Amino acid sequence: MRVGITGHHGLSRRIVAQVQELLAERLRRHDPRSLTVVTCAGDGPESLFAKAALDAGAAVEVVVPAPDFRGTLPAEHLSDHDDLLRRARAVHRTGLPSVTPQARQAAGEILVGLSDELLAVWDGLPARGEGGTADTVAYALSVHVPVTVLWPEGAAR
Repeated sequence: MRVGITGHHGLSRRIVAQVQELLAERLRRHDPRSLTVVTCAGDGPESLFAKAALDAGAAVEVVVPAPDFRGTLPAEHLSDHDDLLRRARAVHRTGLPSVTPQARQAAGEILVGLSDELLAVWDGLPARGEGGTADTVAYALSVHVPVTVLWPEGAAR
């Protein structure tokens, strides 16, 4: 089973704690020996889920939007990002030269294309910019990849 993960960044500590519980519950539904998590390894839910999957014995594949993606991440996330890249079974690249909304969209489409199911930590609202969580969800639905939305009840960004 190949599960893609996308989600909002910059969530409050309270929401992150709730999201971690939701992700842990989803992870328990799979045999880690037959699970591959597909992630862009950005800060937020996608890395939380990928790290938990690795710790449980699953495989991880990373989709890199552009060579300069690492430079767009918060400093406190860089070691986690680097660790996910190091431990990834495969790294996929969009081939685009720099991080733009189009590169983020392309990465989301590659992620969906590699996945049997998409988990989306998404508040259900429209995208704030091209290539965001809402766009990845819309793309997955358009190509008939099942989407499971995980969002804590009553939470707001």
